[in-house]
Formats: sequence, structure tokens, C-alpha cells
Amino acid sequence: MSDDQTPSVKLSDKQAGDSHESGAPWRNFYGRFKGKTLKPNQKVYLDQDLAALSPGAVGWEENPNRTNLDLQALFGGRDVWLEVGFGGGEHLVHQAIANPDVGIIGAEPFINGVATLLGKIRHSKCDNIAVHPGDARDLMDVLPEASISRAFLLYPDPWPKNRHHRRRFVTQEHLLPLAQVLKPGAIFRVATDIPDYVRQTLVEVPKAGFERLTVEGEDWHHPWSDWLSTRYEIKALREGRTPHYLTFKRL
Repeated sequence: MSDDQTPSVKLSDKQAGDSHESGAPWRNFYGRFKGKTLKPNQKVYLDQDLAALSPGAVGWEENPNRTNLDLQALFGGRDVWLEVGFGGGEHLVHQAIANPDVGIIGAEPFINGVATLLGKIRHSKCDNIAVHPGDARDLMDVLPEASISRAFLLYPDPWPKNRHHRRRFVTQEHLLPLAQVLKPGAIFRVATDIPDYVRQTLVEVPKAGFERLTVEGEDWHHPWSDWLSTRYEIKALREGRTPHYLTFKRL
């Protein structure tokens, strides 16, 4: 997800507990689904490549019973990682190339970012990536319990206003489903350049069943050894903000 998105669009004003006629719970979505006009080649990627990279039936209309995805069939028994909000996909592809023995699922509702990722996948010829072009909560609904070995949340939407902090990913609405699909001992990485996002992450993530591994101070300003700086991080550094790299372990 981007840290510089335009004002959000609220997908639904239904109350918690209401449901769609398909059986789906009404989930408020804040953010953008589409930005600038897609380039012709990006439209080709979406038309030709996206369906083949699907992790399986995620949407409520195609999977109203919320049957779990078959990760064995998808990745042939490899460990599975998850990146929530992959932005332009540079980190996701970097990890896929560096870890060919791992399958990686990326979730991103912003279609321009999805199209950018698809171009990178074509260029890299990675065969260990699956893409869900939508809300990560819908994906986590159908991931088997304790099936994910590692998860990434990198430069998520910061929602800086106090009244918008509940929209952040680091709330129990998102973290509890994430904890459910992570294996015991699985690693959860969070990168952000927003100090208050660090504060909320350190408060909320342990509540969902995680142990903090990062030592406060200098340790969390040093990137992971396999890190690839993303365009959002480059923008943050250019504007004088300091990245924070936080690591947690699922208990």
C-alpha cells in the first residue's frame, strides 16, 4: 500500500454485523482502487496474466462457503509467505527471485499497483507468485489456519489523522485474522516511516499473539539483511523521514 495515496474512498457505510446478499460481511474499505489511466501494456498484463496468477477462489460470490485455498496445489508443498499491500511489487518480486523454494501471495486492491507487479513478474519470469487484487481480509478468510510462514506489511497507508487511526492495518480487525493464518513461530515484518504508526504497531501487534523481536532504538533503524528499498521508502528518505523496521514472531 502507498504512503502517499489521495483521499480515501469509503466502500460501504453499512454497520458492523450487516452482510451483503452474497453472505459477505460489510467491510469498510478506505483507499483507492485505481489511480492514473493505465498504460496500454498494463492493460495487456491485466487481461492476459492476472487470472493465471490467482491463488484460487477468494471472492464471496465465487466462494460463498469460504472454502480454504489449496496451497499444496498452488505451490507444490513449498512454504508460503504473504505480503499485504505490495504497492508496485518490487519487494515481492525481489523476495520471489531470492527464495525460489517459497511461494508468495501478494494482496493489493490498487489496480495500478497490480498492473505494475504483473509487468515485473513477466520480466523476471518468476513462477512462485500468486496475486489477489483485492482486500487482504477476504484473502485471509480463505487461507488455511497456520499455513503462512512469513508475512510482510511494508509502508502501509499511514492514516495520520487521529480519527483515522482505526483504518490502519495494525488494528485487531486485521491482526487477528493474520495471526490465525500464520504458523506458530512465523515472522511478521513491518516497515514504516511514520513514528505514530510505530507506536500503534508496538501496542497492537503483541495483543494479537505476537512477540516483538526488534530491540528499541538503533536496531529498528537498520533494514533486514535481505531488504530491497521500495519506492515509498525512497520517497520517505528524500522527504527526510526515518524508516523503522519492526520484526515480530507469532506465538
